[in-house]
Amino acid sequence: MTKQPEELALLAESGRLLASVFAMLDRTSLVGKSTLEIDAIVEHYIVDDLQARPASKGQYGYGFVLNSSVNHVVCHGVPSSSEMLCDGDIVNFDITLEKNGFIADSSKTYLVGDVNPAARRLVRATYDAMWMGIMAVRPGARLGDIGWAIERHAKKNGYSVVREYCGHGIGREMHEAPQILHYGKPGTGMALRPGMVFTIEPMLNRGRRTVRTQEDGWTVVTTDGSLSAQFEHTVAVTDDGVSVLTLRPDEQMAL
Repeated sequence: MTKQPEELALLAESGRLLASVFAMLDRTSLVGKSTLEIDAIVEHYIVDDLQARPASKGQYGYGFVLNSSVNHVVCHGVPSSSEMLCDGDIVNFDITLEKNGFIADSSKTYLVGDVNPAARRLVRATYDAMWMGIMAVRPGARLGDIGWAIERHAKKNGYSVVREYCGHGIGREMHEAPQILHYGKPGTGMALRPGMVFTIEPMLNRGRRTVRTQEDGWTVVTTDGSLSAQFEHTVAVTDDGVSVLTLRPDEQMAL
């Protein structure tokens, strides 16, 4: 479960490359593009520019490089040529990347064009909730501390936390132990140890926390049609705290 220094170095390289994918998307105009177009852009960048592998493609039979979750889609949205990104949308791109046998996983919710204040507030609160969880990571802390920090921030801002999906250990496999819940009680659960690597990826809804999966077997939506947002980073427990392996250039001051 814990990674050796040489494994952590390889994971950090995968994380650095994945961060550059999001930096590329930050420079890309999204309005008017289909989510399938974005999928193709990301695949080209990962394969041709970074000489890496999009780890999600083919995983569990999934046929695309990323998940594109628009507005009321909570997670696992499937790219489509008919789904056009419009002014005012929010969209989460969840992307994985494998290099030298190690996988990094990250996601970011983008504001497409002129987004209304209520949606902006949800996106900001979700981002901050992720960071509340990250800042709870240190040796000796408990998994419940992470979930409690996230849920407390969400509730304080009037949002609900999706419970059906969680963070996870990661390394040579995309999904490893342990599970990282985004709700919980402080001081409970597994103790964190240096060398553990996992994702923190809260999903916050403006309305109820309940979700359902659509007929395609992938796309998860809010049951009440309310907006949902998500952010995700891959992190490593260090001797004195936490290292964010997928930290993006625009976040260098976040720590």
